[in-house]
Amino acid sequence: MTPSDSNTGPLAQVDCRRDADGWTLVFVRELPQPPERVWDVLTDPAHLRAWSPYTANRNLGEVGDASLSMLDSEQPDIPTTVTRAEPPRVLEYSWQLEQFGRSVLRWELEPSAGGTRLTLRQTIRDQDWIPKVAAGWHLCLHVAERLLQGRPIAPIIGETALDHGWEALRAAYAARLHIPRGDH
Repeated sequence: MTPSDSNTGPLAQVDCRRDADGWTLVFVRELPQPPERVWDVLTDPAHLRAWSPYTANRNLGEVGDASLSMLDSEQPDIPTTVTRAEPPRVLEYSWQLEQFGRSVLRWELEPSAGGTRLTLRQTIRDQDWIPKVAAGWHLCLHVAERLLQGRPIAPIIGETALDHGWEALRAAYAARLHIPRGDH
């Protein structure tokens, strides 16, 4: 299955940069809704549960401590700190995951002619994880877009992602980012 066969849209604009904490994935996607609507989907726990791999114990639209719960695992809650919340433009939080190390997620929302230009920057310790994370966010943001359009579908996370072209997406993002397949 190729990425276009999965009906999850074209590949996002992506980049990968080396920094002091490891690597940063830069993932850019256009969404046809205004930033205020996209902000709600990124911060409200009920909306998060509908599209992302986690939900939160509180609205993420305010600075401070929070806890994220992964929806597809038995993993304990993930302590999270929201460091920036500037509705509806910038949301930044950090967490610690075994496979990524300390990870910072920064969501930037810019009004665009078609709605919102969403830019996600996520730091990851190991470059081999970058295409895997890009493929995961590709699928999650496809679900978020459907939610925003009023045509919700079930989250595409965990093992379900394999049935929706995750492996082909991972390979396509690896090729686009010039990252050879790792053993992780």
